[in-house]
Amino acid sequence: MVVKSLDAVENLLRRGAVYDRLGVHPIINANGTQTTLGGSIMEPEAAQAMAEASRTMVVIEELNERAGEIIAEHTGAEAGLVTAGAAAGLLLQATAVIAGDDPEKMALLPDSTDMRNQIVVKRTHNNDFTRSWRQGGAKLVWVGNEETCLDWEIESAIGGETAALGFIASRWHPDSFDGLHMMAEIAHGHGLPLIVDAAAMLPPAENLQRFIAHGADLVAYSGGKAIKGPQSSGVLCGRADLVHAAAVNNSPNHAIGRPMKVAREEIVGLITALDLYVQRDHEADMRRWFRECQVIVDAIVDIPGVTASIEQDDWVRPVPEVSVVFTDGWHGSLATGVASTLASGSPPIMIEASRRDGEDLFVNPHGLLSDEAELVADRLRAALDVR
Repeated sequence: MVVKSLDAVENLLRRGAVYDRLGVHPIINANGTQTTLGGSIMEPEAAQAMAEASRTMVVIEELNERAGEIIAEHTGAEAGLVTAGAAAGLLLQATAVIAGDDPEKMALLPDSTDMRNQIVVKRTHNNDFTRSWRQGGAKLVWVGNEETCLDWEIESAIGGETAALGFIASRWHPDSFDGLHMMAEIAHGHGLPLIVDAAAMLPPAENLQRFIAHGADLVAYSGGKAIKGPQSSGVLCGRADLVHAAAVNNSPNHAIGRPMKVAREEIVGLITALDLYVQRDHEADMRRWFRECQVIVDAIVDIPGVTASIEQDDWVRPVPEVSVVFTDGWHGSLATGVASTLASGSPPIMIEASRRDGEDLFVNPHGLLSDEAELVADRLRAALDVR
């Protein structure tokens, strides 16, 4: 594998020449679609479409309208909107359900005093991204405890100030579909919308339509993860009236979303990437990821004190990962130390050592190019082989 590894380094240096000119080091991302690592690598067709779009001017409202139609076709929703990332989509969800398209209310946001501004959310869904709803003027009403939330607790939290029910879809929430269907029933029973954060819920590709099909009224996705669009882009889809309200609160209008501008190049890049994503051979992607994981497992499986296996399931890990576990016979650096060694090498290789209390390593092939699995395998073996 040494020759292939050297080829991978040379290819990376060529691809990263623009960063080299800036004095910034290109990396190999074996840690999944992390925003801190640049999200994902755009498809060449999407990058080319962005370059073409940058050389011609258009009316942004017309482009937004057509992009929204394409999003609606692919998501099964009534309407769609390209946003400045999924977090921007959450903020716009809040503005849509609180201020709608009322100019007087829109002008006051994020001050939502005297408006119906409460969003009811399960406490088990609390994470750093719920603040995006608050940034749009929402007051979050948490229900249940850190482990469970019963239907009657949701019902009892709904009142005259409730604007919507909120749902954070996560691979670590076992109720992200069963629970969503029930949340939709409760919301609709009270004449309220259900707004959903599904930023990182692709793959599987079926999830692009599944949340709308389960009754969600507004769903936000990241455009720069599995879809492989511009990292700063996102998808918002749902009911036509709510998407319209989100759009009028968004740039280029002088509303709360004005700072969240989406350039014409980004809109075109996202739509091109979305078209490509729905046409992809997702089964072929899965086979390739398994092959790359196996290359890495085979490289380290004979190292004493280490066990390596491929973990994959349709819900928590839709992309197969290599799990590296240290046993009693291990005498070298633990997970964080090994990850640090790889990150400080040339080129830097990023893997995860934070799950399961930092005791294990995880290698995710989603961000690897076709020539990089062997390099990751060689470097990981070197970092682990302390004999």
